Formats: sequence, C-alpha cells, structure tokens
Amino acid sequence: MILEVADIRIRPGQQAAFDEAIERGLRTVAAHAEGMRGWKVNKGIESPERYILQIFWDTLEAHTVGFRQSPLFAQWRSIVGPFFAQPPVVEHFTLLAKSS
Repeated sequence: MILEVADIRIRPGQQAAFDEAIERGLRTVAAHAEGMRGWKVNKGIESPERYILQIFWDTLEAHTVGFRQSPLFAQWRSIVGPFFAQPPVVEHFTLLAKSS
C-alpha cells in the first residue's frame, strides 16, 4: 500500500467552506477512484490554513496514472482547487513500521 501525503495551504478565512468542500470531494469523487483504500484529513491548530491530506492507494500508479489522468481528478480539483493559496506539496510513502 502507498500513502499519498498532500500538504495543502488555503487562503485565509476560507476554513469552514474548505472543510465542507474537501470532505464532499473525498466522499463524492475521490473515493470512487480505482485503487483508493481510504483517507484522512488533519487540520492545523497553529496554522489554521494548513491541512494534511493522507490517501491510501493500492499502488503508486493508482494515484499518479489511474486517478490523476481520469475525469475524477478534474472533478476533484474543481471542488477543492479554488481554495488553494498555492499548489499542494504531494509526496508518496511506503510503510516502514507501525504500532500494533
């Protein structure tokens, strides 16, 4: 399994609207992507315009090809993209260790 981590910064004062938009976008669009296994969104305390989105994928290609090159990605970006202060920083990770 691959973990996608997106560090998202939104425009100030847009938190409530973005909270609704990101959850709606994940549930109604991204969740339908082939190979997507789940997601988490954390919101900054010290930096309230910062969000960390974690999405779990079967493979790297499920995200980078299957989702990013599908019509679902355009739908997703149309929901969350208008809030971005800058493009999100996205990286992928493999699991090294975890607690029981």
